[in-house]
Amino acid sequence: MKSVLCFGDSNTHGQMPGGTPLERFGPNVRWPGVLRKQLGSSWYVIEEGLSGRTTVHNDPIEGDLKNGRTYLKPCLMSHAPLDLVILMLGTNDLKVRFRQPSTEVAMGIGCLVHDIKELAPGPAGHIPEILVVAPPPMLGDIGEWEGIFSGAQPKSHQLAHDFEVIADSLEVHFFDAATVIQSDPGDGFHLSEDAHKSLGIALAEEINVIGWGD
Repeated sequence: MKSVLCFGDSNTHGQMPGGTPLERFGPNVRWPGVLRKQLGSSWYVIEEGLSGRTTVHNDPIEGDLKNGRTYLKPCLMSHAPLDLVILMLGTNDLKVRFRQPSTEVAMGIGCLVHDIKELAPGPAGHIPEILVVAPPPMLGDIGEWEGIFSGAQPKSHQLAHDFEVIADSLEVHFFDAATVIQSDPGDGFHLSEDAHKSLGIALAEEINVIGWGD
């Protein structure tokens, strides 16, 4: 059985559009759950989504626990050996408090990729396959979140390009979620039930085309 770690933020956690972190879709609705069904019994799918998670930043308001880099290494060690790690982060780095251009958000993703390669938590101590997923852009209307994400919408449209550049330079896989889904108008940046389904199916297809060998 192969194993995949799905490491992300509220859109991996399954937070409902317009809801709180405690209002989340069920396990079979969230995209990792859809992925589990699509891949079948030969794969073990591990969900590691946290609302508000950043790539590499301690959050001065929500706390240091939101730093994805701090949590990633112990998470990898806990679940090793891993055949594949999927990273889908970046939206929270666009909050005003971090003042990050999309290029630096991509660099944060690059740091996570570096940490995975350095730790090498794959079978027999090898580096697992790594798939960087760019989240879909935010919509123009994000309602009550405008103050927190002011100016983030244009940057969110640049993430896919900058993530792909980083992924290519580090020789890992890349997928642009916006090719199959868009953010839900319920709050402008979370995913609907249909989007979770479409994303899970699309990522299963991406995984299946990776050359796994025997």
